[in-house]
Amino acid sequence: MNINALFQNFSHSDFSTLAASGMQMNDLAQQLGHACFAFLGFNFFWGLYCVIVSWRRTKQLRFRSHQDQEEFLNELLPKLKAGAFDEATEICEAKSLRALPRLILTVIANRRIGHDALREQVGELIQRDLMGPLEQKLGWVATTIKTGPLLGLFGTVLSMIAAFGRIGTGEKVAPHMIALDISIALICTALGLATAIPFSYLLNNLNIKTRELLEGVSSGMTHVLSSLRPSKNKVAANAR
Repeated sequence: MNINALFQNFSHSDFSTLAASGMQMNDLAQQLGHACFAFLGFNFFWGLYCVIVSWRRTKQLRFRSHQDQEEFLNELLPKLKAGAFDEATEICEAKSLRALPRLILTVIANRRIGHDALREQVGELIQRDLMGPLEQKLGWVATTIKTGPLLGLFGTVLSMIAAFGRIGTGEKVAPHMIALDISIALICTALGLATAIPFSYLLNNLNIKTRELLEGVSSGMTHVLSSLRPSKNKVAANAR
């Protein structure tokens, strides 16, 4: 059977059904393309929420400067070395919103379990209670950065499908309708990039602040644990 005979086997109703199906697909693509604006908006505001929460949390847990932390430790460490744990507790409670004083309060409360066990417990607390929630929010910011361009590309493809679908119907289509679909496609791409670019800078800034927080806490806890470690004279006396 040749091609002409094959086309003749199709009735006019078959072509009408295919055309109607094509129009439905074009309409669906157009509606999904418009829905991508809602997806892009949700993605942007969720990422913005995670950025704000992470920034506020990091600011709350950090000392305002390295000098502030040094002043805190210079006041605290002599109390710990002298065994004045009640006074050390009062100093930490005065700054209990910061991460380092919170950890030191835990160390003071559990100081009798031994230096090695205490060191291991501090490491677990830093990873689980301090870094865990921050890394979770930063992970969502990274997801926002990756998802924005993908959603924009998805909206672009759907809008282009709708635009070319109008042309493919064979009907006379006003140029402004094609231009509208193409403009929506380009706007989706632009919105996806407009989400990814600024959030990349924000994520990098948050990573720097989080790393500074971790370094400050780790350095401070090293000094605290060293001050609580029994001296060689005390160990020798206890051995006798």
